[in-house]
Amino acid sequence: MKPKFDCLYFLENTAIFIIEIKRTDLSEDADSSSVYQWMKIDKSTLGITLLSFRSMDSSAQVEERFFEEGYLKFNEHDGTFIEKFNSGQHQLTNRKNAILSEPIKDSIENYLLVNSLIHQN
Repeated sequence: MKPKFDCLYFLENTAIFIIEIKRTDLSEDADSSSVYQWMKIDKSTLGITLLSFRSMDSSAQVEERFFEEGYLKFNEHDGTFIEKFNSGQHQLTNRKNAILSEPIKDSIENYLLVNSLIHQN
């Protein structure tokens, strides 16, 4: 069965997508790190890198997310993702309420399916 999820945040530039999903197919007692997942997706390959969430900060104007792999700061219009050790900095556009294209959806579903099979063994 295909994993089910909703897209909560969708930011992009010409090279990458940064997306937060909420799994809707997991049990109510599932760990929040399984339910809520941030991903960096390469646009050219649709390869997914899971971002390891560490903490967050929110205000009325700006959202911040801290990951093992870097730092994301965004508002309702745009954002910046800074990779760990400043190895890359990405200016992003916030595409709130965007509908994921079928190729992106398929890539995420496949990633989640493979990931869940790996963790079962």
